Amino acid sequence: MNLSDKKATLSFSDGSAPIEFPVYKGTVGPDVIDIRKLYGQTGMFTFDPGFMSTAACESAITYIDGDKGELLYRGFPIEQLAVNCDFMDICYLILNGDLPNQEQKADFDSQVTHHTMVNEQLHFFLRGFRRDAHPMAVLTGLVGALSAFYHDSTDITNPQHRHISAIRLIAKMPTLVAMAYKYSQGQPFIYPQNDLSYTGNFLRMMFATPCEDYKVNEVVERALDRIFILHADHEQNASTSTVRLCGSSGTNPFAAISAGVACLWGPAHGGANEACLQMLEELQANGGIAKVGEFMEKVKDKNSGVRLMGFGHRVYKNYDPRAKLMQETCKEVLSALGLENDPLFKLAMELERIALSDPYFVQRKLYPNVDFYSGIVQRAIGIPTSLFTAIFALARTVGWIAQWNEMLSDPDYKIGRPRQLFTGSVTRDVPPMDKR
Repeated sequence: MNLSDKKATLSFSDGSAPIEFPVYKGTVGPDVIDIRKLYGQTGMFTFDPGFMSTAACESAITYIDGDKGELLYRGFPIEQLAVNCDFMDICYLILNGDLPNQEQKADFDSQVTHHTMVNEQLHFFLRGFRRDAHPMAVLTGLVGALSAFYHDSTDITNPQHRHISAIRLIAKMPTLVAMAYKYSQGQPFIYPQNDLSYTGNFLRMMFATPCEDYKVNEVVERALDRIFILHADHEQNASTSTVRLCGSSGTNPFAAISAGVACLWGPAHGGANEACLQMLEELQANGGIAKVGEFMEKVKDKNSGVRLMGFGHRVYKNYDPRAKLMQETCKEVLSALGLENDPLFKLAMELERIALSDPYFVQRKLYPNVDFYSGIVQRAIGIPTSLFTAIFALARTVGWIAQWNEMLSDPDYKIGRPRQLFTGSVTRDVPPMDKR
């Protein structure tokens, strides 16, 4: 860490001596006040629900400036990466710190490709779930179960083991997601095919059947690859922080990533695109475009209980940079598939038009976010709404495992142990039974 010339001073109104804390500078973004000695020097903790003003770690992977609408992977703007790279480039970048050259790319692609199969016993494990189980429930179990099969790469103190686990998780996640989908459909599992790209292979495992050959649509392949790129990492969000916290106990990587999958399931996090499409479908069923204006008026009424999903973002206080890219992809896919006149898409565009022109939404910077468009794209491709968050988990796995590895490589890392402001009862005696 880079120590700043300035220091922070904490003073007290009761006359206690002030305390000085060092300040560290990041390469970009806010400086941080190092309060690690706060409790030892004062006997007090800080109070920060949701960790909105707390940096829990040092990281060099992803940077977000919400006010500017900026997202960087290892210093590269997402707008450039999404246009000039494929998802395997991004995985290499996030894991290793820089983009690969041709030789490195070929080697990395080969490593991932040759780890896509899963142990055959996982098929029997999967069959223990109900057919109508939510894919995220299934995926949480499947990812955690990997630790029961791959004992040879769970020594977290060994950098080579950590690398092997990273490759295995990135490679096997598409296979697991496709298996969960096939199982829900009552269709046979489709094995990986090594001559296809990462994304093309996933599409084949999802939609092929033994009855006929499956040809990957290049437009759809590029669109899904872009979805993967845009969701690969997003700094210290809830699921990433969960992976770090879980991993800080020294647990194996499969358990830590499974915890991230479980956290991502929440509708305030990875489930947002699923919630967005459900909102569109409900609106379509209740009048469609003719009722959009009425719906938006209800959204503006705080007492109506109606929420607008897919607009605004907790981090971005400007336009989500990923949304601009996803909007382009959305139009390309719908055009290629002949769905430009799809009623749900027209409904979505009308919602977008109102949100970008109505002063209420403009003043609050409630712009369409990446979830708004990615849900429409996935629906057009044929991915069911219930699988949207599992697709998100597939893409985010590389970010999770990179953050986990970065944490374990940090000599200053400690097991996570948040503090609390206790407001319960003071110490009291247990009364006898006849006095209770």
